[in-house]
Amino acid sequence: MITAGQMRAARALLGIDQKMLAEMSGVSVPTIQRMEASQGNVRGVVDTLSKVVEALDRAGIELIGEQVPSMGAGRGVRLKEAETRQSRND
Repeated sequence: MITAGQMRAARALLGIDQKMLAEMSGVSVPTIQRMEASQGNVRGVVDTLSKVVEALDRAGIELIGEQVPSMGAGRGVRLKEAETRQSRND
């Protein structure tokens, strides 16, 4: 679903700290800290993972899975197009 590295990279792209991501997603700061300390895929309660992924999506982050065709390999994150981010914030 999402890796710890993707979570950290997404926060970096948004310029937010763990506290802000916790507020955006409705989970606790210690939960965000545990998720980001994971090795590989983040493990946890599916509902909690979904809240974090949805919060990142609303903020304009696109998670890139391993199977997505690209020049590089592996997972990643990127900002959505400006108008996509704008319409989600309205």
